[in-house]
Amino acid sequence: MSSYAARRTALRQELQATNLDALLVTNLLNVRYLTGFTGSNAAVLIDAQGDDTTVFCTDGRYLTQSAKQVPDLERLIDRPCDIALASRAKGKLGFESHHVTVDGLDALTQAAGKAELLRAGGLVEKLRLVKDEVEIEALRMACAAADRALAALIGHGGLRAGRTEREVARELESRMLDHGAEGPSFSSIVAFGANSAVPHHSPTDATLHQGDLIKLDFGALVDGYHSDMTRTLVLGKPADWQRELYDLVARSQAAGRNALRPGVRLSDVDQASREVIEKAGHGSEFVHGLGHGVGLEIHEAPALSKVGDGTLSAGMAVTVEPGVYLSGRGGVRIEDTLVVRESGPELLTLTTKELVVV
Repeated sequence: MSSYAARRTALRQELQATNLDALLVTNLLNVRYLTGFTGSNAAVLIDAQGDDTTVFCTDGRYLTQSAKQVPDLERLIDRPCDIALASRAKGKLGFESHHVTVDGLDALTQAAGKAELLRAGGLVEKLRLVKDEVEIEALRMACAAADRALAALIGHGGLRAGRTEREVARELESRMLDHGAEGPSFSSIVAFGANSAVPHHSPTDATLHQGDLIKLDFGALVDGYHSDMTRTLVLGKPADWQRELYDLVARSQAAGRNALRPGVRLSDVDQASREVIEKAGHGSEFVHGLGHGVGLEIHEAPALSKVGDGTLSAGMAVTVEPGVYLSGRGGVRIEDTLVVRESGPELLTLTTKELVVV
């Protein structure tokens, strides 16, 4: 059984548990998760009884592609796909209420006829919380591409005085492509000096100077899966305050990583990391949650934060990224992508977390 077929089987168990006869999946990421299809227009009608009565739909542009990527399901070539599939539905039809618009629901209701439309938002995302080994291998490759790109950037003098944040961001993203990425996971954050105190700073023409902190937050995309990593470096000899701040965030980050165990509450993981910074008197300068899930989306469930609801499970892929930001001076963030395992977290981003001086 393919990984896609196994995911559809798991989804059917959810449908049967919620007394649904079928689920109309219209979110393209969820369609990809369940079928492997990577085109820009598709939907799938998952029948609770099995793949023999499940129907995949796309339009004529993807006739050849869909035949290769979705060989194990009945294919319908039509447009719009959601309407075409809804018209085939019978009984209790779940739909992705978190994805369908109000106007879209009106159209689905008309197309579904006597089928009863029921809200079923988040069913596929619930499955996506825990990654299978195929997904974890894609994440591992994405993290490796980012690791190698950073090593190449540093090793070839990419971080030197006079370069701009934009120049470094462009080179970093280019090197990720050189090392196997389909593209960057998101627009890379490159921040020099005082700009490193801005958590989500966008690269500018600011130039790098001796003594500057350098914050790099970036990731690579491989087979549709995202990596996410932040490293903070310094150009030249670090000042005492820079090293002290770095060491504090490193201790906090280690505490968060060590708290990743199945069954641990999401908010408790955040607190394990946050209390290290709070005890040092910098709690008000740690202004965001500790981390987030990562997979087909760069930000997905679960959320590691003060208000995170639920517990960790083995197979979840998450980031741990505490930061302290001193306005007008500089900030430090250290971030890894990890997989929760019974034996302890598996670290996927392998670049050193020692303070790198370039």
